[in-house]
Amino acid sequence: MWYLYGLALLAGVANAIEPGQNATLAKATGQPMLAGIFCFALAMICFAVIMVVTRRLDRPSGAEVASVPWWAWPGGILGAAVVLAQLYLSEQIGAAPFLGCVITAGVVGSIALDHYGLIGFERHPASRWRIAGGVLMIAGVALVAAF
Repeated sequence: MWYLYGLALLAGVANAIEPGQNATLAKATGQPMLAGIFCFALAMICFAVIMVVTRRLDRPSGAEVASVPWWAWPGGILGAAVVLAQLYLSEQIGAAPFLGCVITAGVVGSIALDHYGLIGFERHPASRWRIAGGVLMIAGVALVAAF
């Protein structure tokens, strides 16, 4: 299971690189929204290729689709909001403050989601150590943004 943490770290590196790529594409084309469409189109192509290579082409049944909670469907909207933030904000505030804010907000928000067991997550109480970790992350982002 340790390799999953390695994959998560690679995703974090990709998360640090992506805003610069997307902001540069938006700036070079002068069309941030078009750059966002290109990013999502390329992501869809990647998913399609991975589905073909891994032979994961099964379609869910109607019952499976019907069993999905309503709040699970709009995840793509949130993904678009993240890309829009990358396109418009990352270049203006810098890579480190941008990504620090995104990750810290994600961790602090996740502590709350875990505490209450929301949107499909198991309950993990917000212990004082988890809260202290969130506070330290906020302090860290403040330092990164200030200096």
